[in-house]
Amino acid sequence: MMIMVCKSVSEAVSRRILQLCRDKNITVNKLATLSAVTQSTVNDIINMKSKNIGIVTLKKLCDGLQISITDFFDDDMFRNLEQEIY
Repeated sequence: MMIMVCKSVSEAVSRRILQLCRDKNITVNKLATLSAVTQSTVNDIINMKSKNIGIVTLKKLCDGLQISITDFFDDDMFRNLEQEIY
C-alpha cells in the first residue's frame, strides 16, 4: 500500500474526497447533489481554491458519502501532514 503524502490540509481533503468518490463509484457532481452542497463549492474544494473548508460543509459532504467525519479523517494522508505555519 502506497502512502499518499500531501503538502497541505487542502490537498489532503481534496484527494480524500476524490478517493471516496472513486471508492463509492460516484462523480463529484453526484456528491454535490447528495450532500446539498453547491457544485461550485465542491469544485473549489477539489481544485484547492477553497483553503478553509467549513466543518458544516465537510459534514454535509460526509453525509453525502454516508460516512462519519471520523471516517473521513481516518486516513494516512492526514496522519502524515506536516504542521502548516502561515
